[in-house]
Amino acid sequence: MTPRLVYERWTDPAAGDVLAASDVDLDVVHLDLADPEAAWALLQGAHGYQVATRTDVSQFADGDQWLVGEELIRRCPDLLAVCSAGAGYDVIDVEACTRAGIAVCNNSGPGAEAVAEHALGFMLDLAKNVTRADRALRAGSLGHRLSLQGSQLSGKTLGVIGMGAIGGRLVELCAPFAMEVLVFDPYLTPAAARARGVTVTDLPDLLARADFVQVTCPLTDQTRGLIGKREFATMKATAYFISTARGPIHDEQALYSALTEGRIAGAGLDVFHTEPPTADEPLLALDSVVATPHLAGITREAARDIAVATAQQWTQLLSGAHPPRLINPGVWPAFTERFEALFGTPVAPRHDTITTS
Repeated sequence: MTPRLVYERWTDPAAGDVLAASDVDLDVVHLDLADPEAAWALLQGAHGYQVATRTDVSQFADGDQWLVGEELIRRCPDLLAVCSAGAGYDVIDVEACTRAGIAVCNNSGPGAEAVAEHALGFMLDLAKNVTRADRALRAGSLGHRLSLQGSQLSGKTLGVIGMGAIGGRLVELCAPFAMEVLVFDPYLTPAAARARGVTVTDLPDLLARADFVQVTCPLTDQTRGLIGKREFATMKATAYFISTARGPIHDEQALYSALTEGRIAGAGLDVFHTEPPTADEPLLALDSVVATPHLAGITREAARDIAVATAQQWTQLLSGAHPPRLINPGVWPAFTERFEALFGTPVAPRHDTITTS
């Protein structure tokens, strides 16, 4: 039996070029609800599924059925592995997959440069009032230019929530500004913190001291709703809140209140609870908000790098080799047993792997 991989789309055609040289059958699944059974017919025979993004399926009335949850797992008995397109894996029910012996992988790392640069761009835009000044000029309502006086990044304090590949690269990009860097990440070891030149602290301390609060952690049960009314109240009135992670990590209504009541200075948002946000989204009406439609990781370079890394990981997974970005490492014995039962060949010896964001 040849392994079958089903995907909705690649971030770049380079993925197809890599997989063309492998012993894997590829099927494109068209997630068109006019004919959902055609999509299910492909998925039900799949061994691997490159999961569609939440943004892509949001256009469908019942789009979440194409994300990996209990129902999809039940309908796809031969499914061995699922992968998300980027670092985030909130489109996958990891616990349900682990129970079913399904390996879950993300693609952290290849898109980190793009997202970290975007996060730095938000910092500069907000500090220098770039977007606010542009709006005033175009509207003919500039008034006195000193009303748009900005600030500098140099010597300020950066607070990073989640020191994965993106957070780590952001710290490197901010090094020329000689910023003090505070990090809240329960998984960051003291040795890793020293190597990065950052100070590990708890969340309340980070929020109280940081001039820029950057959310770069994945959306999990532990991080959902992490930043709410109490957390925004802890921040400085001059501080900026920035997220290139996932919308549900922060409370949008609490953020709106903090901004309109002057309890924080501004926000840079690449993510929302509903994506894309509707035109009447209250946060988009505020001059203190700079927003983009979840495109921090969408650059030409990142798209190709992610596609190649994705394809290489699938080549490993579907040959039985231990993948480099396994989210649920405890599943490996069950994956091994299921793989050998399906294909009659032993898996490759296990090697250490790097996971998460």
